[in-house]
Amino acid sequence: MRKLVVGAFLTLDGVMQAPGGPNEDREGGFRHGGWLVPYFDENLVEIMTEWAKRSGAFLLGRKTYEIFAASWPKSTDPADEIATALNARPKFVASRTLDKVSWNNSHLLKGNVAEEVAKLKTEDGGEIQVHGSSDLLQTLLKHNLIDTLRIWQFPVVVGTGKRLFGEGAIPGSFRLVGTEQTATGAVLHVYERVGGLKYGEVEVGQETV
Repeated sequence: MRKLVVGAFLTLDGVMQAPGGPNEDREGGFRHGGWLVPYFDENLVEIMTEWAKRSGAFLLGRKTYEIFAASWPKSTDPADEIATALNARPKFVASRTLDKVSWNNSHLLKGNVAEEVAKLKTEDGGEIQVHGSSDLLQTLLKHNLIDTLRIWQFPVVVGTGKRLFGEGAIPGSFRLVGTEQTATGAVLHVYERVGGLKYGEVEVGQETV
């Protein structure tokens, strides 16, 4: 069974829209694109490179696929391990509008996306990694398909925009398995899914249950 691993860049108020540039995603009139860039440093790149080396495949929504396909094939330096992974390894694309994908080793998912992703997870191989793809993530969350969250949180608040956890996410609990901070103030949290929610009640003067 392969793990489905989500890597996400988030603001303090949970927004993941357009971290990399002003024109990355202006949907909804979003005006704060590029909010991540001032916090980008070598440490973040090193960690992202290690993640890329673990990948067996990538799962992308249409918008993220088109952004990646327009840029990463131009990175041909063999020493760039992120580019090498993205350009060479299988990429599965969830889209209702595309009828073909031309980036090397890319494949359109046919039929029900949740069912197709569940099938991919039963195959052998390394991690199936999701980057960006905020709309696709809502589907994955609603169908309880995510095993690991690697969340980079940055010390900014933007107020509006697409959030990682939208309406319809299945209630559940995660276990923190790793954390790291960069010199610029970005904090990485790695969570593994452990199951449903547990409940209790806090009363003054009583032990917490």
